[in-house]
Amino acid sequence: MLDLGYPRDLVMTGAIFGLAAFIWAGWAQENPPTHVVWRVVLAVLSAAGLALAALSVPLAIKNWRTPSAIDPHSAGFVFYVIVFWVEVAVAIVLAIIATRAGRSDLIAPLILAIVGIHFFALAVVFGQPVLHLAGALITAIAIIAAFLPREVAAPSFWCGLFAAPIFLAIGAWCLIAGRSALTGPAA
Repeated sequence: MLDLGYPRDLVMTGAIFGLAAFIWAGWAQENPPTHVVWRVVLAVLSAAGLALAALSVPLAIKNWRTPSAIDPHSAGFVFYVIVFWVEVAVAIVLAIIATRAGRSDLIAPLILAIVGIHFFALAVVFGQPVLHLAGALITAIAIIAAFLPREVAAPSFWCGLFAAPIFLAIGAWCLIAGRSALTGPAA
């Protein structure tokens, strides 16, 4: 499920997914359940995301000149850039529509769904099958989070609570595999 052909890309995925875990666990703080344990869980997820990013970034920088699957002159890259900007526009439009409809509580699940869908385009650009898994799981979480009980917590809480561990698990997997491929078994 991991293509080890471009280990630097895997390490960068670890960094980006660490940052994503941090961001989503932070957004989950919007309106979590009242018991303090949930704030602690979210703080741990945030800290783990920062730690994953902190472990990944130096290794990515050190190996920045190694090959990458992303070729700015390829059709795949052009496709991804177009998809990215369409996603940004869709996210803005959906956030405006949700807000005007008095459903700003749906913004987090809508954005998370867009993030999940975006991984399918990334999987094509990077030739990395694990991004299909990330896309499927994150999109499913977004859909489920939109329907979980609001009287318990905001949809943003559900998005962060369930998406952050997915980002952490896949990001750590990518970092470990990329690090191993870059540095060899003695690392």
